This record gives sequence, structure tokens and C-alpha cells, in this order.
Amino acid sequence: MDIATYKNDVWGQEVLRGVSWDLLWLVIVAAFIAIAGHAIYAATQKRGDKPSSEGARVSRHDALDRAYHWVMAGSVFVLLITGIFPIIGLEFAWLEIHWIAGIVLTVVVVFHILRSIFTQDLSSMKIGPADVKEALDGTTKPGKYSAAQKGMHAVVTVLTLLVIGSGLLMFLAIDSPWWERTNSMSEALLGLVFFVHGISTLGLVGVICLHIYFALRPEKLFYTRSMIKGWISKDELAANHDPQRWTPDETS
Repeated sequence: MDIATYKNDVWGQEVLRGVSWDLLWLVIVAAFIAIAGHAIYAATQKRGDKPSSEGARVSRHDALDRAYHWVMAGSVFVLLITGIFPIIGLEFAWLEIHWIAGIVLTVVVVFHILRSIFTQDLSSMKIGPADVKEALDGTTKPGKYSAAQKGMHAVVTVLTLLVIGSGLLMFLAIDSPWWERTNSMSEALLGLVFFVHGISTLGLVGVICLHIYFALRPEKLFYTRSMIKGWISKDELAANHDPQRWTPDETS
């Protein structure tokens, strides 16, 4: 199976066209094999009593962070639907919806980066020796974010920045309310941009499949609830986190 597709430019030279979308099915199958494998493994593991969601609560996600998460999630889903469905044969007027969703994603990501730099603790997402120990030793509890969560965040960050960067370059090559399309990029360069956009999109498809799976697992649903309501219980905190590494504020 080819990773990329090629074409001849106006000079008759073979240049990159973009990613091979046959890889989409490989990514989906690989994601579901990974999901099935983890589900089977998890079913064989003994688990203690589920921590209670009742009683005192602590704050996990501010309202602004929760809003950012869901706006980003919504824009990514719109981008995937409008970007991939026409490729697999479901035709509709997708282009304007696609670039509008791309602008929304770009704005919220830039806002999140600036907020993270100036008002939040970036060290909470840094992967360090303690995270490696946690990944190798199932008895070690994480701080606010587990090694898996930090790893997922790092991968999504790289893929999203690649999608946004390549998408903005592609945006310059179409008519918009602010400019007429430009042909300043060579066919070879445009093909490279399309390839980066496509391969990072495929990466996001796989990662999102895994993210949704883990978000819906019974033992992880309290994290999903915290992304909606902002809190977890003290019992859930004690069962899943090391208080020496994360001491959140109580909620009212």
C-alpha cells in the first residue's frame, strides 16, 4: 500500500500529489485492533471497588478549559467530516464549512497556547522520570495527568499544529472573502503541503478513535464527567492520583 500519490506537473515532471487515502482504512482497522486488544486485556485485570462520586469534590478543569476542549473537539469533528467524507464519495458543499471550522480551530488553539504559557502550569504536562516510572509500575499513581494522558496530549498537539500549519497554507490557495487565490506555491510544494495535511489528519483519526474509547471506559468516565462538570470526588482523587504530586482545590 502506497503512502503517497504522485502526478506530473505542467513540465511533465513527477511531483507529490498528497497522501494516499487508502491509508484511512488501515488507520481505522489498526485503531480498532488496538481498542479490542486493550478491552480484552482490561477484562482480565482484577479491579478494586469503584471509588464513589459522592461526598466532597475537588476541581479538575476550569470552565474556560472545558469550553476550549469542546469547541476544539467540535471543530475537529467538522473538519474531519468535511475533509474526509467527500474523499470517500459522500459529496456535498463542504469547502466553506471546512475552512470556517479550520479558522475556529486555529483561533482556539492559539488562545490555548497563549493561556497555557502565561496563566497555567506547563510543567503539569511535561513528561519526566516520574511518568516513566508510573508507566512501568502499575502501583505508582500520577499527578493531575497520567503518563498516558500526557502522551496523548503531546501527540495531539503535534498533529494539530501540523494540520493547522498546512491548512493555512492551503487556505491561501483558494478564494476567500479576504483575498483571491494565489498560485505562488509550486505544484511540488503544494503537493508536500497536501501530504502533510493528509498524513496528520490520518494520525488524528487514529488518536481520536483511541481517545473516545478511553473516555467511555467505565473506570475512566469520571474524567469525562470532569470535562463536563469540572470536578471529581475526593474518593476518586485518592483512588487515582498521588496527593503529593497533585493537590487540587476543593469545590463548593
